[in-house]
Amino acid sequence: MTAPGAPPAASRSARSARYAGLAGATLLAVAGYLGGALPDAPLGATPESIWHTPNGPATLTCWLTGTALLVGAWWSMRAGAPSTRWAYHTAGLWTLPLLVAPPLGSRDVYSYACQGWTYAHGVDPYAVPVAAAGCPWADTVAPIWRDTPAPYGPVFVLLAALAVSLGGGLTGAVVLLRVIAVAGLLLAAFCLPGLARAAGVPTRRAAWLALAGPLVGVHLVAGAHNDAVMLGLLLGGLLIVVRRPGRPSALLLAGVLLGLAVTVKASAVVVVPFAALAAVHGRHTVRALLRDGGWLAGGLLAALLVTSALSGLGFGWVGGLTHSGDSEQWTSPPTAVGLVVDYAGALAGRDPHAVPVARAVALLLLAGVLVVLWWRAWQTLRGLNDDRLRVAGVEAARVAWTARPRAAGVTQPWVALHGATLALVATVVLSPVFHPWYATWPLALLALAASRTTWFVLPAAAAAFLALPDGTNLARFSKAPGALAMTTLLVVVLVRTAPPASLIRRLPGDNPDRTPG
Repeated sequence: MTAPGAPPAASRSARSARYAGLAGATLLAVAGYLGGALPDAPLGATPESIWHTPNGPATLTCWLTGTALLVGAWWSMRAGAPSTRWAYHTAGLWTLPLLVAPPLGSRDVYSYACQGWTYAHGVDPYAVPVAAAGCPWADTVAPIWRDTPAPYGPVFVLLAALAVSLGGGLTGAVVLLRVIAVAGLLLAAFCLPGLARAAGVPTRRAAWLALAGPLVGVHLVAGAHNDAVMLGLLLGGLLIVVRRPGRPSALLLAGVLLGLAVTVKASAVVVVPFAALAAVHGRHTVRALLRDGGWLAGGLLAALLVTSALSGLGFGWVGGLTHSGDSEQWTSPPTAVGLVVDYAGALAGRDPHAVPVARAVALLLLAGVLVVLWWRAWQTLRGLNDDRLRVAGVEAARVAWTARPRAAGVTQPWVALHGATLALVATVVLSPVFHPWYATWPLALLALAASRTTWFVLPAAAAAFLALPDGTNLARFSKAPGALAMTTLLVVVLVRTAPPASLIRRLPGDNPDRTPG
């Protein structure tokens, strides 16, 4: 359904996009049955070895064609679907073939199942890897994760154990893990309209960008990644905060949801300080922040303590986080820089071991970036306290944050959501490891806070081509050229986005009536 009065050409374009995407999703499902991440699929495959299997040419053709169709359809409507209802219907339509497909794009769902089996059989998954625990499905798990403790929080371990207990076997566990992932995605879909209205962006665009992307269908639905659960809880907590600021009971509930998100995937924690800014009712003062943010923090801490205690695992899951960077891929910018330094050192006959150093520097940089982002958001909101400076403050904030349309103005929910968005972007960019589904973290909030779309839709579209249906990661086969390309891209982006010296020297309060260039 398109908006009333939509031009015929727009209606035809929307219909073409809808059915091209559906065809793409169907081809991806077919590729899954021909050569997806099935339990008995051979591990350690390469694109060449896949091609030489009986179904290899058909598998790769369906996969690449389907991905191209799905990416193209999503890209063509990036400015916004004809209506919110149309966006939801189309995203749901594209999901249907992927709901009944085998696992696609990775074998992580088998890791989830084995971690759930480990816990269900009385073994601590944070202390004993799935192979040592005796999981009967350990052969289906990617080798790198067989001897690694669970890197997820206790809530997800409990959900995985529930899926294993009710599923009665590997197939049943995988089906229930997909149901859990879809439930998280549905919660996110429910929260998007309210967040879009609070942020002042078109709901039809937010829904399309956040829900119809190829990464969502392939990795969150077909791949059953727990990122879907994290996003649902995260958006649920943020929705309550922006709708009920200053209300203790609501903020406690929001804190609980945010805490549950953190106990699924710890990366959600970077959003919490910005949620505290949105929790303030009235003027933004330190006292108000401590008062309203305290209720939010109380709910979050309660969720962390209760879930860690009820699971009987304590905070052992925190130690498991250190193993998430065991693989080295050029898709992580810090890792790419470290690899380039190592390659240069090898040419000089040295082995600098630069990857761990680059990753450590990036994590320190991330901490600094998060502090700066939060401080800028806080100062922006503080600047809006004084009605006499509101007009100048809105314009100064728009210039400083760069992504807000001039006419839209700056509101408390938007400032908080925009800060949280940039925090997630920084977390993904500066993390030691990047997998395609990691892009769904900031994507959901970018759909709510960014005015320009190409700069983040394009990388998300490119990420859709990084994996093959059986979970083969193409970055493994392009390590040197990929690292060089990523490092070059990083340098170009830094140079192009660096503010001119004249803007750096200009004080925010200087000549407020003048529009900066």
